[in-house]
Amino acid sequence: MSQQLALVSVVVRDYDDAIAFYCGVLGFELVEDIDQPDQNKRWVVVKPKGAGQAAILLARASTLEQIAAIGNQTGGRVFLFLQTDDFARDYALYRERGVEFVREPKKEPYGTVAVFRDHCGNLWDLIEYA
Repeated sequence: MSQQLALVSVVVRDYDDAIAFYCGVLGFELVEDIDQPDQNKRWVVVKPKGAGQAAILLARASTLEQIAAIGNQTGGRVFLFLQTDDFARDYALYRERGVEFVREPKKEPYGTVAVFRDHCGNLWDLIEYA
């Protein structure tokens, strides 16, 4: 048996705002943006540039319960972990682009890490493993 994690859904307010953040600010690639008019939604997939296969499905909230989860999909814990091959480069770039870091860089036994918020409020680790 061979399996891999392919997509993680991130609930967002608006597709275009989410694309602007993930692609314009974080530098992700837009993999797919397919209109699904019969469901009044779009299939929007983004992924970090590089060799990894995991991607994010940007899912526009469509119910009150989903709207309430925007920015807090994990109850205030770090939600996603973005691994980089050059922490200093990406940290500086993201700061320059206005990304809000809620925990400054710290050297840990496993690597260098800082926590930032995405445009909806979800917490991410930016991490370069040792």
